[in-house]
Amino acid sequence: MPLKGRHGGRAAKVEITRIGGRTLRVAVWHAHVEPGETPKRPLLFFNGIGANIEVMAPLAEWIQDRDIITFDMPGVGQSRSPVLPYRPWMMARLTAKLLDRYGYEKVDVMGVSWGGGMAQQFAFQHPRRVGKVILVATSAGMVMVPGNLAALSKMAHPRRYIDPGFLMENFKVLYGGDTDGADGHANRITAPSRTGYLYQLAAMAGWTSAVFLPFLRQKTLVMMGDDDQIVPVVNGRILETLIPKARLEIVPGGHLFLVSRPKDAIPKIMDFLGEPDADVPFVRAKAA
Repeated sequence: MPLKGRHGGRAAKVEITRIGGRTLRVAVWHAHVEPGETPKRPLLFFNGIGANIEVMAPLAEWIQDRDIITFDMPGVGQSRSPVLPYRPWMMARLTAKLLDRYGYEKVDVMGVSWGGGMAQQFAFQHPRRVGKVILVATSAGMVMVPGNLAALSKMAHPRRYIDPGFLMENFKVLYGGDTDGADGHANRITAPSRTGYLYQLAAMAGWTSAVFLPFLRQKTLVMMGDDDQIVPVVNGRILETLIPKARLEIVPGGHLFLVSRPKDAIPKIMDFLGEPDADVPFVRAKAA
């Protein structure tokens, strides 16, 4: 699948690389920087469970003023399936090595759903490397308030990635909100391996960020959909309470409001990224 904006926007540089003993597919969208212009801090993106790079590619059409870097988790997209299970702290360490490889010293971090847990873990584990944090449709892990049982039962099985008809038929039950953008979302999906999907589920089993969120010092934007069937809004309120510099934005839509209601959500993200903070300007580290 092409990783280029539908309106002729910037294309991603995509490659398969070996990092920390794992073979990963990595995508980087490079911002165009005028001579003498200070680069804006790059954005590190963690995808939802089972979601390949193409699923988040439309985000790069909106946020074009900074580099965006992301990768397929083991067993997802074109990253090789894991042999052994892993935990979030292991993937956070691997991500730090990936940033070293691509020459990024400090980043803003964004995570959606499952990836929101990874964003929290990375920000806690590598605080000096993180400027701002954006948490979308996510929770503090095992202390979360569960969503609709019908949606959660369908989420537990990877069929929604394997069978587009099943996804379209159950889109509203799965995610809530309206179905705008559902066709495009379904067409961008590549089914994860069964091992990759199950290991992602297992990675977050028993995990919670509640114990360390009070120690996060990054400015944090928490975004929740008002009709999310998987992660109800109350989980965003918990995150806002636990993170000292967090604020909560509730937007119209379900779990995939970034897909169905981008005009409501993404400008808020761009405004947040553009807010001043006390951090030093981004400096590109020497590539490993």
